[in-house]
Amino acid sequence: MPINTIFPTAEDELSWQEGALCAQAGPEFFFPAPGSSTREAKQLCGACEGRVACLEYALTHDERFGVWGGLSEKERLRLRHAPR
Repeated sequence: MPINTIFPTAEDELSWQEGALCAQAGPEFFFPAPGSSTREAKQLCGACEGRVACLEYALTHDERFGVWGGLSEKERLRLRHAPR
């Protein structure tokens, strides 16, 4: 078993970004000003093949700002604290 299967490299961990739809939109789309809508970013995430990997990355790295994997900061916090 290759070592990067057990311990993924940073490059492996971010490979989902290559085909992600967010790469075609600016960061302000996914990091809106406080009180602004996240609806459009979430719609784009919903159509993205990398959505699950993006969400896993955000949860693993405790991303606290912006829309990741189709979820806002508050939604990720609720997911993190939900009973399993």
